[in-house]
Amino acid sequence: MSFRYVAGVLGQTVTPSGPYLNSTAPGIWSLAGQANFKAQGLWPTAGNAPPVYLWSWGRNDYGQLGLGVSGAYADRSSPVQVGALTTWSTVTGGDDFSMATKTDGTLWSWGLNTYGQLGLINTTSYSSPKQVGLLTNWRTIKSGRAFTLTIKTNGTLWSWGRNSYGNLGQNNLVDLSSPKQVGALTTWLKVSAGSYFSIATRTNGTLWSWGFNFFGQLGQNNTTNYSSPKQIGALATWSNVSAGVYFSLATKTDGTLWSWGLNNAGELGLGNTTTYSSPKQVGVLTNWLDVNANDAWGNSTKTDGTIWAWGSNTQGQLGQGNVTNRSSPVQVGALSNWRNISSGQNSNVATKTDGTLWAWGQNNYGQLGLGNITNYSSPKQVGSLTTWLNVEAAHDFTLATAN
Repeated sequence: MSFRYVAGVLGQTVTPSGPYLNSTAPGIWSLAGQANFKAQGLWPTAGNAPPVYLWSWGRNDYGQLGLGVSGAYADRSSPVQVGALTTWSTVTGGDDFSMATKTDGTLWSWGLNTYGQLGLINTTSYSSPKQVGLLTNWRTIKSGRAFTLTIKTNGTLWSWGRNSYGNLGQNNLVDLSSPKQVGALTTWLKVSAGSYFSIATRTNGTLWSWGFNFFGQLGQNNTTNYSSPKQIGALATWSNVSAGVYFSLATKTDGTLWSWGLNNAGELGLGNTTTYSSPKQVGVLTNWLDVNANDAWGNSTKTDGTIWAWGSNTQGQLGQGNVTNRSSPVQVGALSNWRNISSGQNSNVATKTDGTLWAWGQNNYGQLGLGNITNYSSPKQVGSLTTWLNVEAAHDFTLATAN
């Protein structure tokens, strides 16, 4: 499976760094290689990049769709463009609030702000994007229930918002209304924000966690909360990570899949409903790529372009054409041209390699973008555009970018 840079095939040869790539890779890159290289903030910027628009849909009671005063607080069941700007880059959504970066490296936020989760040094909610500070070196952003984690281009980790369980990693339980650095390390690579807990990898391949741990979701072989990052085991082969509500998923550089935490609905994919407080391997396959941990279910893409899901299926979120729970991974349809997937409370949005957008699962606020509020238990195409880029399913709403 290959991936073409959004502005065309790369015409330059670059040397990757970090534990995942160690050879030059001109032209067309593998999807796994591009994902790892981009996560390090080293993916080249195209000289004549096409415009990137921001779209949103679903629940909007706190202005989390970013549509401003004229569009504030009205739900949308199909994609609506956010403003007229064409320089958006990455997006993330938490519980009723949104964050995004632009191609100039600036950070923006909007929606509910009760705990300062917008990072704007106040607790005022906004229905349109507001810039967070003046810095231009933001890279990776992930939002949890009422907090956000980011990694800058210099490899530092930052957090803000609600901190009830030490999920901000600041060695305290104090809420923050503006970004504050987590420790002094400059080697953070990937991060994921769950329901008041956090997990992250560093460039040396190690895995770290902190925050709420009642169900062992921190993977520390205990149920103790931690207010600063603690390493999970001693291995240095971790790749992608995802924090759900009360459980975690991760892949290793050898393509294996691992899970831990609460498992009442089979969300760990281990063929049982036993809760574990340390990582357990899911099956024996070695072609897992990206992972998504959600309320009580998970999914993952494989290197062959297929999507697999497991856990709770009460709203058809597993994409099986039914509402039956599964305690081990099952394939979503038979297609092998999926590019990426993002999962919200009980819904999914995913893109294919042809640039189309698809959605399935719970749709009570129109979060599937299909022009209605009907649940679907198998993928349905959203509109007819073929230029979708990044997609992010949040809590009852969706954000996406497109050319």
